[in-house]
Amino acid sequence: MYLTYAILVRNLTFGIEIIEKDTLVMQRSISKVLVANRGVPAVRIMHTCRDRKIPTTAVYSTPDRLAYHVRMADTAIHIGEAPPIESYLNADKIIEAAIQSNSNAIHPGWGFLAENADFAQKVIDAGLIWIGPKPEVIRLMGDKIRAKEIAKQSNVPTVPGIENVTSAEQIIEWMQKERVAFPIMIKAAAGGGGKGMVKIDSTDQIAAGLAQARSEAKKSFKDDTVLVEKYIEHGRHIEVQIVADEYQHVVHLYDRECTLQRRNQKIIEEAPSTLESDLRQEICVTAARLMRRIGYTSAGTVEFIFEPSTQSFYFLEVNTRLQVEHGITELITGLDIVSIMLDVAEGKPLPIKQFDVVANRSALEVRLNAEDPKTFYPSFGTITHLRAPLGPNVRVIQGAAEGEEIPPYYDSLFMLLMASGTDRADALRVLDRAISGDLRLEGIKTLAPLLLSLIRHPKFIAGDFSTKFIEEHMQELVSGFRERTGEDEMLRVARYVAEISALGPQGWM
Repeated sequence: MYLTYAILVRNLTFGIEIIEKDTLVMQRSISKVLVANRGVPAVRIMHTCRDRKIPTTAVYSTPDRLAYHVRMADTAIHIGEAPPIESYLNADKIIEAAIQSNSNAIHPGWGFLAENADFAQKVIDAGLIWIGPKPEVIRLMGDKIRAKEIAKQSNVPTVPGIENVTSAEQIIEWMQKERVAFPIMIKAAAGGGGKGMVKIDSTDQIAAGLAQARSEAKKSFKDDTVLVEKYIEHGRHIEVQIVADEYQHVVHLYDRECTLQRRNQKIIEEAPSTLESDLRQEICVTAARLMRRIGYTSAGTVEFIFEPSTQSFYFLEVNTRLQVEHGITELITGLDIVSIMLDVAEGKPLPIKQFDVVANRSALEVRLNAEDPKTFYPSFGTITHLRAPLGPNVRVIQGAAEGEEIPPYYDSLFMLLMASGTDRADALRVLDRAISGDLRLEGIKTLAPLLLSLIRHPKFIAGDFSTKFIEEHMQELVSGFRERTGEDEMLRVARYVAEISALGPQGWM
C-alpha cells in the first residue's frame, strides 16, 4: 500500500531544504516481532505486541533458558552462552534467529544493541523491519561531540565544555581561559548509561580522572574519545519524550524528572517534572525543534540539565531508543509509545497531533534492582518469593518471576514499579502503598528500602532535590529504612508451619 505526502527533506548537514511533493511511501506490515533483549524491556515490548495480536520471538542465552520473557513469547531461540558478546550483543545470531522464526521485524528494547547503528543497518540490509530511528540518526546522536554541535546550530543551549580531550593540560588551559570553576565532568563521547563519566573536584584529580574515563569508554564503547563539561552543581535532569514519523511530524509527550540517581544511573523518575508550566513549554518545544531538525523518526528522548539557580537548561544528549521510564509518560498521556513505534515502523503517520496530547495526571516510577540498598553492590541469586503490587493506579513491568534466578551477567533491573494519581501527592501515596504494603520479595536484596525512604523524605515530597540528593543524604536515608515488622515475622512463621504440615516431622526436630 502506498501513501502520498508532501515531505520536507532536510539533510543532516543542515545545508539543504527541499520540498518534495506527491512523494510515494510504502506502508510495511509487521507480521511477527523478534525482541532483541531480555528481562524487563523484552516483556514490555511483548505486552504491546499481545495487545495488537502480533506474535513475538524471544532470544535467550543459556542461563536465561527459563526466564520470564522466554515463557511469555510465542517462539524462543537460543542465541549463545552467558557473556553478552556471545548472545545479546551478537547481531548476526539475532538476525539469524529472526529469519529462523519467520519474524519480519526487530525491536531492540533498551540497552544492549538498542543504540547500535551498525546493528540497525544490518537488520535493514537483511530485509527486516527495524523498529526504531534511522541508523544514520542513531550514529549521529551517538557521538556526543557531534550531537552537541548540532544542538548549537539549532539554537539549543549547551553546557560549556571542551571536546576531543587527550591531556590534563588541555583541561587546565580551557578552565583558565573560560574561567570555569570546579567541579567538572569528563564524559565518554560515545557513552551513555552513566559509563565513562568521572566527576573532577580539584586539579590534582584531573590526570587520573581523564585516564579512568578514557579506559571506561574504551572498555564499554570501544572508543576512548572524551569531552569535558562544566558540572552543574545541584542540577536536575529533565528529559522530553518525542515521537516522530517519516513525514516530519514531530510531537512531544511532555517532560520527565530523572534527577534522583546513584552512580549516574536513575532510580526514580516522575512525569511531568515539577518545572513551572512556562518553562516546561519552552523546554518541550525546544526538544521537538531539535528532533525535527535532525530528521528523527520513531520514539526518542532529549535530555537536559536544569540549573535552578539561574532557571536555565542545557542540552545533554539524545537517546535514540525507548527509555526505561517511558511508562510514566504513557500513564499521564494515555498513549502506548511502543504501539506508536510499531506504527511508524510500518510507515504509518503518527496517530496523534500535538494538540491531542494532554498530560492530565501525575506518575512516578521506581526501578527495582537486585542490589544492596546500602552499598549498591549486586545481589544476585534466586527469587524465592515474589508478590508484585496490585491495586488501583499501580502498573508493574515484571522481568522475572518467583523461582527465577537473577544471573550476574546482566543488568540487575528485574521490575519497574509505577504509580499514578490526580496530582503528585496522590501518586506518591499510591507508590508508598505499592512498595510498603503490597510488594513482597525474598531471596535477594533490592533497592526497595532505599526507594521507600526516598519517597518519604520531606525534601523529596516538597520537590527540593538535585542530582546530589542521594549522595548528600545517604546516611539519613539508610536510617529511615523500615525494620522488619511483626507482620513480616508472622508470615515467616506461617510459612514454616505450612511446610511442616505438608512434609511432616523432620529428622532434625
